[in-house]
Amino acid sequence: MSTTNPHAKAVRHLSRKCPVMKGVVKLVGPCTWAPASDDAFTMLVRCVIYQQISTKAAKSIYDRLLAACAGPPVARERLVAMTEAELRACGVSGPKQRALRAVADYVAANPDLLPDIADRDEPTLRKQLVAIKGIGNWSVDMFLMFGLARPDVLPVGDLGLRMGVKKAFALEELPTPTEVAEMCAHWKPYRSVATWYMWRSLGGPVPQSGQGG
Repeated sequence: MSTTNPHAKAVRHLSRKCPVMKGVVKLVGPCTWAPASDDAFTMLVRCVIYQQISTKAAKSIYDRLLAACAGPPVARERLVAMTEAELRACGVSGPKQRALRAVADYVAANPDLLPDIADRDEPTLRKQLVAIKGIGNWSVDMFLMFGLARPDVLPVGDLGLRMGVKKAFALEELPTPTEVAEMCAHWKPYRSVATWYMWRSLGGPVPQSGQGG
């Protein structure tokens, strides 16, 4: 059985194209980015829980929600049946409760959304998902990276990525999303791997991490 790292080609490309990334790779070591094993609906639920809070807090809330739903996976019917008090007991805030219900309602109203979602191109998928109230571009980026394992996602609105770029490139100020997109264009077509390295370079956990986070 081959023990070759599945991201070896991406790491070689990034190291060759970007001297800064070469240094980060040397510091962090082999890439262990791995997608979550969730189904599409469970991944959307996970994305909502992880929005705008620390990875540690999100994991705690998500784990409690999974236990309450007897998951994974999270069954849509079980989630819909949960009361406000039950969700609150899991640590799910009011806004996140409304977002979860919006996801569940939207999936029920659009039965063609989730089947074959992995086969859709990014612009189409992004347009479809941001139509759900409570799902923004960050959540779509995480869905693409950790739900579908797309290799070239750059979540420019992610604070961790921006902080990683600031540190790696020795910037005086936190770069804007537009600046990150411009500075990191040469990471294509492996921006997901590069993003993982930026997260890991900060020493903390990886958002939405699967088994390799």
